[in-house]
Amino acid sequence: MLIECIEKGREMATGLKRTLGLFDACAIGIGAIIGSGIFVVTGIAAGLAGPALLISLIIGAFISGFTGLSFAELAQSMPVEGGGYKFAHELISPFAGFISGWLWILSNIVAGVVVSLGFASYLSLFLPYPVNVNMLAALACLGVTFINYLGARDSSLINDLLVILKLLILASFVVFGLGAVKLENFSPFIPNGGIGIMQGATLIFFAYSGFARITLVSEEVKDPKKNIPLAIILALGISTIVYLLVSFTAVGLVGYKELASSGSPLADAASSVGRNITYFVSVGALFATLSVLLTTLLGLSRISFAMARDRELPQLFTRLDERATPYYTVLVLGFTMAILSLFTNLLQAIALANFGSLLYYLITNYAALKLKERVYPRIIPVLGIITCTVLLLFLTREAWITGCIVLLAGCAYYYLMTKWQKTKIFALSRGL
Repeated sequence: MLIECIEKGREMATGLKRTLGLFDACAIGIGAIIGSGIFVVTGIAAGLAGPALLISLIIGAFISGFTGLSFAELAQSMPVEGGGYKFAHELISPFAGFISGWLWILSNIVAGVVVSLGFASYLSLFLPYPVNVNMLAALACLGVTFINYLGARDSSLINDLLVILKLLILASFVVFGLGAVKLENFSPFIPNGGIGIMQGATLIFFAYSGFARITLVSEEVKDPKKNIPLAIILALGISTIVYLLVSFTAVGLVGYKELASSGSPLADAASSVGRNITYFVSVGALFATLSVLLTTLLGLSRISFAMARDRELPQLFTRLDERATPYYTVLVLGFTMAILSLFTNLLQAIALANFGSLLYYLITNYAALKLKERVYPRIIPVLGIITCTVLLLFLTREAWITGCIVLLAGCAYYYLMTKWQKTKIFALSRGL
């Protein structure tokens, strides 16, 4: 009875409702992870690492695992909306929290654009005439904006369905493709040396980065201290197994060079098995990228809501409708992604998204070090910090330049915002 009263009080205070179970939380994680990473980014990564893409995948999984455990530990201690932003805000400093949230918004807006371009590339395979891929990507962003506008529960149900369908299709690709794998396509196994493997791992990290999205909806998950950590671990484990099986099959079917030169690598790999499988895989790519795009906007709207609630973003982002949806954030961020998708280059966008994500994860790992009551050994967040730092060093110079400009813009915004707030408080105190 007491717990029910506390929950009702929390819902009245925040406006958010606990409607998502373990399956929903896990599906959000898998939906965010398995998408453009496996259907688009693996082709680019294969061009860097060659067949050793499999090693890049394992490195990316380990790095994500350290950070994932840090998120799981933090979520058990602080099951609140906002994820890494809120963890850094409470355990490090408000400034660190703001920069963490700022970087997450940057990286996920760009990630959403990357995913929308992947969706558009596969959708174009079904159209009888040439189309502008960027225009299709923009329309996809507008479509998921409408779905997210319906609310967390309805969008989660749609995501659950999409996740189930894409896993079934990927399983079918592996089952039908394994028998046609050619071992000669794995030779030479490491054509570009260790640097190629690490560069591939840096890009592949983008494919795993969705696991943290689960923590952004903490106040909408039932029994969050139990379900959120479990959902993170399950989502990462399932996604790693799927990535390894699908990548092994794809490289074995057509070789890494053909994957690297394709905008729809899995569809091209499937074409070596049969035309029907090609269309089947392309449908799976549509489901996968759509579910990632859906959860990307879901996470963006929730972290913006949390930051606005702390008065670090405009207050209109805190407004909820009758479905407890932060509709202003959904609309503003959804339309922003749609506009950017008209002009963005895929490879540059991935590098910039990784810059923001890696710094965000690095800050969150440091926040995990600040916890007094530990679930996992301190070495876990330490390894998370080290591995995120190493991957940052392998990013392109352009990603560093663009990322630092955005970072400096965030610092300037925070300085002006705090100065304005202090001036306002001073004026109010003088008026009293």
